[in-house]
Amino acid sequence: MNTLKAEMRDLSVKAKKLRREGFVTGNIFGKEIEGSIPVKMEKLETQKFLKSNLKGSRINLNVDGKDYDVLIKEISYDAMKGQINEIDFQALVNGEPVHSVAEIVILNHDKVQGVLQQHLEEIAYKALPSALVEKIELDVGSMKIGDSIKVKDLAIASDKDVTLTTDPEEIVVSLAAPHNEELPEDETADTEAENSSEA
Repeated sequence: MNTLKAEMRDLSVKAKKLRREGFVTGNIFGKEIEGSIPVKMEKLETQKFLKSNLKGSRINLNVDGKDYDVLIKEISYDAMKGQINEIDFQALVNGEPVHSVAEIVILNHDKVQGVLQQHLEEIAYKALPSALVEKIELDVGSMKIGDSIKVKDLAIASDKDVTLTTDPEEIVVSLAAPHNEELPEDETADTEAENSSEA
C-alpha cells in the first residue's frame, strides 16, 4: 500500500495561509475517530502522489509517525489555480463496509470510429476495505456505431464482494456517428447555404 506523509495541523493557522506556504490541508474522519483529525501535507509531494492514487484509493497515511489505513474520500481542486486545496480521508475499519467510488479509465479510445461519449466518470459502490476497487479499465476498442456499455456490463457489477450504488442500467459510454454523417443531404446543403450567407 502506498504511503503519503502528513503532519497534524494547528487549527489556529488558517488553511489559506498554509496553502500559500506550500501545503495541502486535509481531514481524517471515521467510525473510531472522534470528530476529525486535521492534517497538512506538502503540496508537491501530494500532487505527485495523486498521479497514481485516485479518489477511491486505499492508502497508508503517516501522520507524525502514526499510520492510518485510509480511503481517499474527496479531493477539492482549485481549477483556476490548477492546484489541490483539500483532501478528505476516511479511516477504514476491518470488517466495516465503506462507500467509495472507482474511477473509469477508458482504453483504446483512438481505435473507435465515431464519437465516443463518456456519460459516467466513476462508479459508486459499497464494499469491505479488503474488496475496494480503485479504478475500472474499460476497453472500447471493439465498439461499433450505436453501441453502448452499461454499468451492469462492467466487471465490478459481477464482483460478489461489491454492492453497486450506481444504477446498473446507467450508460457508461456510447458510440455515435460523427455529426456530419447524421444530417440528411438537404439539411447539410441548407447549413452550407446559411453559412455562406452569413459570411
